[in-house]
Amino acid sequence: MADVQRTIEGFILDSLLLGDETRLPEPSESLVESGVIDSTGILELIEFLEAEFEISVDEAETVPENLDGVANLVAYVGRKTAEDRESLAS
Repeated sequence: MADVQRTIEGFILDSLLLGDETRLPEPSESLVESGVIDSTGILELIEFLEAEFEISVDEAETVPENLDGVANLVAYVGRKTAEDRESLAS
């Protein structure tokens, strides 16, 4: 999961913070409350997750528990990729 975290943090740093490492929040911090992401940024983030990790983010899954914070994102991607592997094995 460390690779997933680095990949997500890289996206946030490059696409949302324009390389400003000083603004990268701690993994447990809210991206919204820290001012890193807004509604447009969330859409960009979802597009990134779907393309990078080959997952589908359902509308019902677009909640803070999944998408607001690096730690939440890493856990969400882990769950989604595990679901995909399970459905392929069935």
